[in-house]
Amino acid sequence: MAAGFKKNAVNRRAFLSQTGSGLLAATLPVGNSWAAPSEPAAPAANTPRSSAPAGAKKKIPIGVFDPVYEHLTLDEMLDKVSALGLEAMEIGTGGYPDNKHCALDDLIADKSKARAWQKKFEDKGIRVATLSCHGNPVHPNAQHAQKDVETFRKTVLLAEILDIKVIVGFSGCPGGTPTDTQPNWITYRWPPEYNQMLQWQWKEKVIPYWKEAAAYARSHGIKRLAFEMHPNFVVYNPRTLLKLREAVGEEIGANCDLSHLFWQGCDAVEVIHFLGKQGALFHAHMKDTVIYPENAAKYGVLNFASEANELAEASDTFRAVGYGHSASLWKSVVQAYMDVGYEGILSIENEDPILTGEVGVERAAYVLKNVRKEILGE
Repeated sequence: MAAGFKKNAVNRRAFLSQTGSGLLAATLPVGNSWAAPSEPAAPAANTPRSSAPAGAKKKIPIGVFDPVYEHLTLDEMLDKVSALGLEAMEIGTGGYPDNKHCALDDLIADKSKARAWQKKFEDKGIRVATLSCHGNPVHPNAQHAQKDVETFRKTVLLAEILDIKVIVGFSGCPGGTPTDTQPNWITYRWPPEYNQMLQWQWKEKVIPYWKEAAAYARSHGIKRLAFEMHPNFVVYNPRTLLKLREAVGEEIGANCDLSHLFWQGCDAVEVIHFLGKQGALFHAHMKDTVIYPENAAKYGVLNFASEANELAEASDTFRAVGYGHSASLWKSVVQAYMDVGYEGILSIENEDPILTGEVGVERAAYVLKNVRKEILGE
């Protein structure tokens, strides 16, 4: 090791004692064991701590995020969603989920066409509550980034036309240096070059972009940009969300997708109350995560599976609401949203490799409608 490097390097043990681990331990409540797709696992039996017993009783609308219906036309999707008794929708306008049910360019070019599109939902008793453009506008590939920047700006224009108050997306992730060609997700600040890259990302790319983007949204009357706290992006937990909010402004808030927080060791009710007190809860994805304790004990919680054929060796995977944590936990979650005066919707997103597609939406809707009914005493 060169003498200069020895002089400047951070001692690893000292670093750990000062900052703690950059990754959270697997301290989650245990979930159900793995089951094959033909035999869906039963909901987990863990019992959560209760949220405040005497909370607000406002009825929060239950909705769904539309990519799960990408194989259906708009009219076919609306028939399905209406039949489930859902009250709202989150609609993708581009980025990673694409825009199968929202011809963004056409709608912003013709306000009457945009309002006619919105009326299709209203005629079925469904409100378009949020528009989603999950992309990476700070991607080191300039062409990729520019496409997502343009999608965001067009989404803002459509939200203005339709009087939709919340836009959902990702914070994005840049490269680690000016010459990188792919994103570099950094969660751990040692060795020191990683901290240098992390600081560069935030100072030179992430904060400047979102200051400009938030100002643009604000100029069009959009004051709620809901970031999904998601791995592989710089905002991936409540702390990084609030870091960006403090740097940019109150337009930055959370799309509180608990499925990305369960495996990090977060307490769902605690997160909702914490972000609610900051006035930073703008949207909520309803999606569960199951932890397979026998595999998490061997491999840790970052051993995540997305496909059914990976589950035998997986530590965790996404599940429909109620199939990773008990209905009691989800009742506490819904109550917590009521307690903090949450004004958005409960938007079902299904990425369950066992209860795939519409089946997972139906199961999640059943759980959410029933726990909401219990809370409201209906």
